[in-house]
Amino acid sequence: MGQPQSKPAPAPPNPYLSQSWRNVKENYQENLAFVKSYQPQNQDVKHLRILLHGPIGSGKSSFFNSVDSVLKGRVSGRASTDAISGSSYTKKYKAYKIRKDAGSFYSVIFNDIMGFEENANTGVDVEDVKLAMRGHMPDGYKFNPVAQLQETDRDYISSPTLEDRVHVLVGVCPVDSVSLISDEVVKKVREVRLAAAELGIPQLAILTKVDEACPQAKEHINETYRIKYLKEQVDKFSMLLGIPPNCIFLVKNYQSEIKTNDDMNALILSALKQMITFGEDFLDDL
Repeated sequence: MGQPQSKPAPAPPNPYLSQSWRNVKENYQENLAFVKSYQPQNQDVKHLRILLHGPIGSGKSSFFNSVDSVLKGRVSGRASTDAISGSSYTKKYKAYKIRKDAGSFYSVIFNDIMGFEENANTGVDVEDVKLAMRGHMPDGYKFNPVAQLQETDRDYISSPTLEDRVHVLVGVCPVDSVSLISDEVVKKVREVRLAAAELGIPQLAILTKVDEACPQAKEHINETYRIKYLKEQVDKFSMLLGIPPNCIFLVKNYQSEIKTNDDMNALILSALKQMITFGEDFLDDL
């Protein structure tokens, strides 16, 4: 008698959705033109201010560098980053403008802050983030995890203008860390989100490092919004922090690349255009 034939191994599950749940490539040039030509309609504001916040190592500084790279057409590294530090590499409240030409800047400012950490006396203090959103924190302020900014401090902005205030709040998190965020960090982020909501500040989120979390994204970055795993992480992040999926964007920051490419740019510009649109709506409602 012959040996029974072994059953063929089942085919691996298809990692892709039947179609993309967000099409970013077809709007690439339109989004780029929109960002480059944007000017706030509110006469009291010259620059839309976007505040990036999130856990340490989430890619906040790298996202600004990526936006800078897209608009300049070359890879930029103005905001310092560190791939191996176990604590926040950003120590100061820093405002970044992006130069348009020799005599002007684009009408968007990014503010980078120290990251959230699990322990109470490490990372940025939630109260400092609230003060930054209200415009009281000066550019260059050095964070102290055990002592927040005080009204009596010399550089405290006691009467902030609309230009000083934050107009859009953007949470940043690595896509492969969505399930690993500690309860303590989630609590801090939720507290900041609640404070932003009370101020009427619109909120979005970006999930970074899609290529490190998913081999399909690493090989085919243009298929990012078709990959099941990444869509699942977006939904998990939405449930965790209460941010609607249509306000969560997937990006790959420029890190190892020495030249820009359209597929990465399309992801970044899709997120940036929505930040600007939400911020403009906020300014219109004031």
